[in-house]
Amino acid sequence: MIYEGKAITVKALESGIVELKFDLKGESVNKFNRLTLNELRQSVDAIKADGSIKGVIVTSGKDVFIVGADITEFVDNFKLPDAELVAGNLEANKIFSDFEDLNVPTVVAINGIALGGGFEMCLAADYRVMAESAKVGLPEVKLGIYPGFGGTVRLPRIIGTDNAVEWIASGKENRAADALKMGAVDAVVAADKLQAAALDLVQRAISGELDYKAKRQPKLEKLKLNAIEQMMCFETAKGFVAGQAGPNYPAPVEAIKTIQKAANMGRDKALEVEAAGFVKLAKTPVAASLIGLFLNDQDLKKKSKQYDEIAKDVKLAAVLGAGIMGGGIAYQSASKGTPILMKDIREEGIQMGLAEASKLLGGRVAKGRMTPAKMAEALTAIRPTMSYGDFGAVDIVVEAVVENPKVKQIVLAEVEGMVREDAILASNTSTISINLLAKALKRPENFVGMHFFNPVHMMPLVEVIRGEKSSEVAVATTVAYAKKMGKTPVVVNDCPGFLVNRVLFPYFGGFAKLVSAGVDFVRIDKVMEKFGWPMGPAYLMDVVGIDTGHHGRDVMAEGFPDRMKDDRRSAVDALYEADRLGQKNGKGFYSYEMDKRGKQKKVADPAVLEVLKPIIFEQREVTDEDIINWMMIPLCMETVRCLEDGIVDTAAEADMGLIYGIGFPPFRGGALRYIDSIGVAEFVALADKYAELGALYTPTAKLREMAANGQKFFG
Repeated sequence: MIYEGKAITVKALESGIVELKFDLKGESVNKFNRLTLNELRQSVDAIKADGSIKGVIVTSGKDVFIVGADITEFVDNFKLPDAELVAGNLEANKIFSDFEDLNVPTVVAINGIALGGGFEMCLAADYRVMAESAKVGLPEVKLGIYPGFGGTVRLPRIIGTDNAVEWIASGKENRAADALKMGAVDAVVAADKLQAAALDLVQRAISGELDYKAKRQPKLEKLKLNAIEQMMCFETAKGFVAGQAGPNYPAPVEAIKTIQKAANMGRDKALEVEAAGFVKLAKTPVAASLIGLFLNDQDLKKKSKQYDEIAKDVKLAAVLGAGIMGGGIAYQSASKGTPILMKDIREEGIQMGLAEASKLLGGRVAKGRMTPAKMAEALTAIRPTMSYGDFGAVDIVVEAVVENPKVKQIVLAEVEGMVREDAILASNTSTISINLLAKALKRPENFVGMHFFNPVHMMPLVEVIRGEKSSEVAVATTVAYAKKMGKTPVVVNDCPGFLVNRVLFPYFGGFAKLVSAGVDFVRIDKVMEKFGWPMGPAYLMDVVGIDTGHHGRDVMAEGFPDRMKDDRRSAVDALYEADRLGQKNGKGFYSYEMDKRGKQKKVADPAVLEVLKPIIFEQREVTDEDIINWMMIPLCMETVRCLEDGIVDTAAEADMGLIYGIGFPPFRGGALRYIDSIGVAEFVALADKYAELGALYTPTAKLREMAANGQKFFG
């Protein structure tokens, strides 16, 4: 053994060839933590010092190659002074460069996922051979940063600037065939042939059949583009990527600028440019939020995994109530491999549900994400029915009938008598208390809420609502089924609106106050979209449905009368009474018409101004900052209350629920991280400034205590 550590070993194979193997002990995956980087330094030094070595192959002892840097460790480094952080980055890069400069050929065998630093390790080798099932990529922009281990330097010099810009700015994972086509790897083979292919490549380089030094040389030099080519390439790319990424996500454009700045430099100088830009991005609030989002997501996955031990396997599901929502749930279940019965009392409902599922599956086929055969298989897995005939075999039933407590109680009681005693019942209610619905059941321990968000196939969140009598097995089985459907479940406790809608309606309450104060709703939409929301509140209400919003507001007002009840008529009342229900009937705050692609497009409708006139009680001058505060303070304050009330267990779950459920701007990290970014004391002072607007703006006693003690929700 030439070197043996806890993450890396280097051993002799044959004829002067050694194998450098990544196999981090105690972990299911390889990652670049401090230990691995230190051992890579020692491994490279040991290889360099051994004159008998003629070639190196790099392998992995895990199912993946290397998933990237250990962000939980490196995020602490981001707090260091700039100069110290740059120096540390260059020190790490020196390891990769020294590996690249070894006086023998190097071949990396990519057996599975190689992302971020893992792929940058591959780029430092002379040759790359990849298993057919593996994926490679540089996803750092998704964390608000860009590659920091030489990715912006080596990749453009290997696959060309245009291709490298696309890979780095998109952050996408690339399949083996695409990597080979781009020239990012030199060969693609079946997984069981990977080691042999790597050995063959290194032997051919040792024999002189392949000139590894000539292969290596372009990575050490400036980019092969003249001044005019550089200008055309980079300026076009920056313009296009800026338009795609938007103003709130600077990393993709900064990555292009870094490649551009280093275009006329050799490797070592180019790495210095990369390090300086990397540190600049690492210090931004966007990076802090997106990295926090990533860590929250990891926490969420760990937490949901804890339920796996007691969850029962769902082999057959059912959905009650077809239509758009039922069809969406049926599609999601069937497309992810769980057969589902779809029951409705009306033939039209069944046909609507099947049409929705067919449309969604057809869309996947059209985009090349599914074969026609797989589509047929998924459609066959949806079994429409108007009777309870096969419900005796069902493991879980999702009730998705009309949002009316009496109707839901009747349907749930009925189906309870048709299923096995251990079958789980779940209500896809958005606001109605699970404890209230459970009163109609003989086995309330088998009942939970399972709140999907519309459209089901696009929204990643599922709220799993625990009632006071829900068993842990019922909760765990529902969480497992949600994960099986490809969703991110967040377990919350019962209250009106649960987590997401309880927080969303105070946001709408702030919007209602603004409209009643004479502020143009189009302006409000523009301000909030600029703030980062995917759509402004007026547009969002049209999409959700004015009738749905009207009903939800009444439920929330009854549940939290101290702060959510308002005796004055609002914009939602005016639109509801005028039968302007939003997109569902073509007119709400805006009017809707079909565009060329058959999608609804909003257009201004002057008629709505007359409808809104009676609910405008004053004319107030407000700034854009006021608009943001009128809406965001109630949303954030209610999120704080949900955490304090135990509706959600952790700040991470609260923030992820809002990001996955209502599109809270990811670059702001969630409501509680947004408070942290302002400062808890500063946020409390800001809320007090708007105290005249009512109880929704009043900080809780505990939040005031946090402010006084200098505490934060994260870190």
